[in-house]
Amino acid sequence: MAISDEMRDYRTKQTMETFGFLASFSQEQVYDQIAYLIAQGWTPAIEHEHPSEAFDHYWTMWKLPMFGAQDLDEVIQELEACHRAYPDHHVRLVGFDDYTQSLGTAFVVYEARG
Repeated sequence: MAISDEMRDYRTKQTMETFGFLASFSQEQVYDQIAYLIAQGWTPAIEHEHPSEAFDHYWTMWKLPMFGAQDLDEVIQELEACHRAYPDHHVRLVGFDDYTQSLGTAFVVYEARG
């Protein structure tokens, strides 16, 4: 049985996020994921890193985590501000679950090419 190119890509792809093996999110799907993160009571935090260093170490945090954030627009504005400040970086949103003291979700919102 031959392995398709699609399957080969799946097996060798480096991922940076919870949804790394899925197709890129549409803008509406990103908003849905942010709304879900907020609804779970998770703390949004924004991270960024240059593509050449994205797999070498922890990513740099943009400002402080957004403790108690309840406004979808506020999170989106901070994501956009980070992307404007670092247009050549990947920008990732993570959701910290303070109850389990673990990462609830992580996904790349802006993927830089380079």
